[in-house]
Amino acid sequence: MHCTTARLWLYSARLNAPNIRNFCIIAHIDHGKSTLADRFIQRARLVSDREFRDQILDTMDIERERGITIKSQAVAIPYRSADGVDYVLNLVDTPGHVDFSYEVSRSIAACEGAVLLIDASQGVEAQTLANLYLALEHNLEVIPAINKIDLPSADIEGVRRQIEHDLGLDPAGALLVSGKLGTGIDALCEAIVERVPAPSGDPAAPLTALIFDSHYDAYRGVVVHVRVFAGTLRVGQRIRFLWNGSTYEVEEVGIFRITLVKAETLGPGEVGYFLANIKTVADTRVGDTVTDDERPCTAPLAGFRDVKPVVFSSIYPVDANDYEELVESIGKLKLNDASLVYEKDSSVALGYGFRCGFLGLLHLEIVQERIEREFHLSIVFTAPSVQYRVTLRTGALELIDNPALFPDPGVIEGAEEPYIKASMITPATYLGPIISLCLEKRGTQTGMTYLDEKRVELVFEMPLGEVVFDFYDRLKSVSRGYASFDYELIGFRKTELVKLDVLVNGKVVDALAQLVFKGNAYQVGRRICERLKDEIPRQQFKIAIQAALGGQIIARETINAYRKDVTAKCYGGDITRKRKLLEKQKEGKRRMKIVGDVEIPQSAFLAVLKTSEDE
Repeated sequence: MHCTTARLWLYSARLNAPNIRNFCIIAHIDHGKSTLADRFIQRARLVSDREFRDQILDTMDIERERGITIKSQAVAIPYRSADGVDYVLNLVDTPGHVDFSYEVSRSIAACEGAVLLIDASQGVEAQTLANLYLALEHNLEVIPAINKIDLPSADIEGVRRQIEHDLGLDPAGALLVSGKLGTGIDALCEAIVERVPAPSGDPAAPLTALIFDSHYDAYRGVVVHVRVFAGTLRVGQRIRFLWNGSTYEVEEVGIFRITLVKAETLGPGEVGYFLANIKTVADTRVGDTVTDDERPCTAPLAGFRDVKPVVFSSIYPVDANDYEELVESIGKLKLNDASLVYEKDSSVALGYGFRCGFLGLLHLEIVQERIEREFHLSIVFTAPSVQYRVTLRTGALELIDNPALFPDPGVIEGAEEPYIKASMITPATYLGPIISLCLEKRGTQTGMTYLDEKRVELVFEMPLGEVVFDFYDRLKSVSRGYASFDYELIGFRKTELVKLDVLVNGKVVDALAQLVFKGNAYQVGRRICERLKDEIPRQQFKIAIQAALGGQIIARETINAYRKDVTAKCYGGDITRKRKLLEKQKEGKRRMKIVGDVEIPQSAFLAVLKTSEDE
């Protein structure tokens, strides 16, 4: 269908709720969500072949390079069914990583149906199950689709059995598609029209709309992505955000068609955007309810929560002169990423920087890459940490995520650390190494289910602090990449928490300090000392690298000094001449060690963060 023709009837169908279908695509990472979305867009001719590019809904270079969706998108797809009826299929794309599970839940809440995509060669994996449960909680109509059927390793019948056994869905209703080749796209569109219920809602009722995403436009401010459930959103309307009570006047509304297309109104069932001169993304919260200021709805839409960071790390510029640029860069990044939390921080070793909170380790890596790429800054991160609850002897409760703020052990009554429920699906071949890895990470096994003769689902409860560092990398290594992983926070449990200090030449390096479980302190301290020994350059004097708990040294490495042969000029003679020269050299090195300063290269801080497999 030609673009112009599609646009003309799109407007005529927009306000007709029975002709609207709102759906999302949910799947495990790398099962082909973005590729399938590309085929929907190409089929509708929303962009010309010349303008088209792979993963067109992924707007960041990092997304295309890593093959993951970080920022969800939406698009209105015109579709004419087999019986000649015109429909608008509103596709709400979702992020695929567990770090962004809340955003996934809000995108799901904006829909009536979901296409559950399953890789024909990989089968049902951990996040496939997690996303299915999320869709069922919101009473969505789930359409299973088996993707990548063109692969030589595709096991379609095996995946059908998994759909019935693992997911409890009807395998006969599973559609066969290839996102790469476009096979089965027409059948999938027909299934969406037939199976996904049409949205409902009274256009005369008070405005009730869900914010499922937002992004920042440098020229127009925040573009708010909404799904209208009741009432009508129009230009000039005074609206209110129920989360913070702030009010704005709507300046523009419209729909998503790769680009933003203006419209007069958005009615019940429609997915679109509005502009209201909102300055920062932080003013709009994903999951919040938008209503009319003069005639508000009686209650907000269910499911809203304020997203809390779970991983914390400090960012410092490699060059202290770049601090002002870092301030500006992180401020601009915050405009687009409301989940990024930060405050000013300082370190004796690294100077001024920021203490930041992230949704997970992937979120941390994305922020690091975006700062380096988009703002051309060289930065260094301290070791990631989670937030601990520390109870003092006075009865006060403190939340600690920064080793620098850890209280004196004498005033601490007890400490608690966050725990997660981790679900892993793996081929039975790798069961032993994965259980060993989980036990090493202080996990407690709570479940093991054989899904079929080849695959096992493992459930462990383990500390979040053990997972955020190198668990996922090691899981992929021991399972040759076949194990899948998903987790959810389940609360806090008691732990023995200690602060591990690192001393170089007798001086504490605050940026290398970590909060660790007491039982792991020796291994962590030994590993840090060994890595620093390889990274810190030799000096004219010996350098001691030590790990300490309080005043007790638990690990040590020594960097030997450069040695000048001061006896080379002695050609024989009494031995006392050589001894005199050596003693003089020894005294000089002793004085040098007292006044000498050891410069720690940035590579040393990065080396501490590496997993053993990176070496």
